[in-house]
Amino acid sequence: MFEAIDDISRTELASRETGGITVRLLWSRSTNLVTVAVDDAANDDYFELILDEHDRALDVFHHPFAHAAARGIEFRTGRPGLLLDAA
Repeated sequence: MFEAIDDISRTELASRETGGITVRLLWSRSTNLVTVAVDDAANDDYFELILDEHDRALDVFHHPFAHAAARGIEFRTGRPGLLLDAA
């Protein structure tokens, strides 16, 4: 479902799947960044949200679409890579 992660130092902190949508909470050892990756296999949609120090990781993990919409991120088909925080 997910392609190989380029940064081998990323650690999966949590994962869940509902209705064909997989959400993962990831931490990068090399950059100390936390991201939430969302993969909708049915539509081949994928995005990642980079969290900053003000984001509550579990809140973003449980509500990634709401956080993406609040940041003005449009969902695209395919795998666009990392989407930076609009804040």
